[in-house]
Amino acid sequence: MKRMRRIVLYGLLAAGAAAIAGIGIAADDKKPSTTIPVPLGLLPVQWPEDNPYSAEKAELGKLLYFDKRLSADNTISCATCHSPAHAFADGAPVSTGIRGQKGGRSAPTVINRAYSLAQFWDGRAPTLEEQAKGPITNPIEMGMKNHEETIAKLRGIAGYRKLFAKVFGTEQFTIDHLAKAIATFERTVLSGNSAYDKYKAGNKKALSAEQIRGLDVYLNKAKCDQCHEGINFTANAFHNIGVGMDKPYPDVGRFAVTKKDADWGAYKTPTLRDIARTAPYMHDGSQKTLEEVVEFYDKGGLKNKNLDEKIKPLKLTEAEKKYLVAFMQALNGEGWQKIQEPTKFPE
Repeated sequence: MKRMRRIVLYGLLAAGAAAIAGIGIAADDKKPSTTIPVPLGLLPVQWPEDNPYSAEKAELGKLLYFDKRLSADNTISCATCHSPAHAFADGAPVSTGIRGQKGGRSAPTVINRAYSLAQFWDGRAPTLEEQAKGPITNPIEMGMKNHEETIAKLRGIAGYRKLFAKVFGTEQFTIDHLAKAIATFERTVLSGNSAYDKYKAGNKKALSAEQIRGLDVYLNKAKCDQCHEGINFTANAFHNIGVGMDKPYPDVGRFAVTKKDADWGAYKTPTLRDIARTAPYMHDGSQKTLEEVVEFYDKGGLKNKNLDEKIKPLKLTEAEKKYLVAFMQALNGEGWQKIQEPTKFPE
């Protein structure tokens, strides 16, 4: 019951904050908006002091996000691996970069990244701004030699010089300006107003009987909310649940960043928002369906020298597994679907 009260409180607080945010925007339409409305169930987006929101910056970031010219051979954009067509993931076990090269990890969704803390599966980037810089110079992703080459390429496009001057006050923009624009756009990629959010807001018909049973399993038997908690269904922490640990040379995850033994094989807990739309699952894309994910957890993960103490056999019945999947499907939300690829880019 304690966990039930906590998740209900998250939902009510988020719904109230969303309503307050909406009122605030509508109350004074004479001033430029410095925030954005959020769907039911979410909290207001918090903008970094050194990167406040503006509609113009978000629009510039959107152009950059979808522009394949940020890659060495003009074939890969941020949206290639984080596409609206796949709920801002790519629907593949691992992503494909320039010259058809395959990465080693699955592309996580950009949805609700505004509420995230450290970025990437291993948390190596402390902010969205820093994350935006990484793939550009990754040799198997976008493949630019360095950030200077990237900026020189974009400065050669008159349309971008004009847009950067409008947003940042200079045509001599830098990689930091580019990253701030992309991060601003990414913070507008939101998902809420799901069946679950409507249920928590008082519409008791929003969830099916199976989904309500699934919520009970989620909280009380499977205890998924130990890691998948709050408005975004993640505590933003890192855990070793055993994925890929049976390989001869397993991906060590966050250990490669911190060099701490406690982080060996640990990965960031992803959001469950729109989880039914972002298959396959886990950092290596090894689980094809939500049913497979539930089976993996039900068996207690995969034993290894650093398995998280929270990961234990769940002993769910077949019906409970079905209910749990049904509940996760109730987390499919709205908001991000309105974002479409630009039809025209700066020249």
